[in-house]
Amino acid sequence: MEDDLLLARRAALTGAAVALRYVADLGRLDRERKADGSVVTEADRAVEATIREVLAGARPDDAILGEEVGQTGRAARRWIVDPIDGTAQFVAGDDRWQVLVALEEAGEIVVGVAALPAQRTIWWARRGAGAYQAEISGTEVTGERLLRSGGSGAADPLPGSRLGVVPPDEQVYPAEREMIAPLRAVTTPASWRTHAALLVARGELDLAVQTRGQVWDFAATSLIVTEAGGRYSGFDGRSRPAAGPSLFARTPALHDAALRQLGGAGRPGPATGSA
Repeated sequence: MEDDLLLARRAALTGAAVALRYVADLGRLDRERKADGSVVTEADRAVEATIREVLAGARPDDAILGEEVGQTGRAARRWIVDPIDGTAQFVAGDDRWQVLVALEEAGEIVVGVAALPAQRTIWWARRGAGAYQAEISGTEVTGERLLRSGGSGAADPLPGSRLGVVPPDEQVYPAEREMIAPLRAVTTPASWRTHAALLVARGELDLAVQTRGQVWDFAATSLIVTEAGGRYSGFDGRSRPAAGPSLFARTPALHDAALRQLGGAGRPGPATGSA
């Protein structure tokens, strides 16, 4: 039987291929607004349907939670899917969107995959087995390398730390700007060409904040960061992915310092949909 991680990678890459077909004709792609204000398209639905088909075909007894369809099935094992994370970037022709697939068992994320099809990279982690990055070549994965966020970092100072904020600055709501202002006041803003949480896992950013999202936005990236040696939590300190703002840190010490600086400011912004 196919390994869970290999299945998650295959599902993500199969969905990525579908998404890329829509990229070729974005001008004709209809956009809709969900109740939470986020954008959804036919591409989102088609990618999720494809990923669901792959997962259900291999694991028919597992539950699946997806952003567009919701949850199907009830089981101790649950696949969590964000078919196009960053739809606003996707429809704008920005290459920073992702396809996210994760597996949750008994409430813990045990496998996480983030494919960036337009950048031809894929990132993944298995609980207890590390985090990795590789290149996408068609349906193959090549050049696998281990990710390290940067060691214990016991002496890493918070002031001057490189901070990436998701979504891109122009999409951050005023209430969210106020929420993260204490952290921004002591850190150095950093732009990101790959999702900021993944750059934390690679040690290129010290901190990343995602101002809003649901469990499918964080399930895969939270595991990738923690397996690379970093730390993930909600602004309220919870370690499991859930709705609301989230914090990713290169080291546990930076994570704890950033949470203290935020002062428990983890109030949801005006919208808690996908970033």
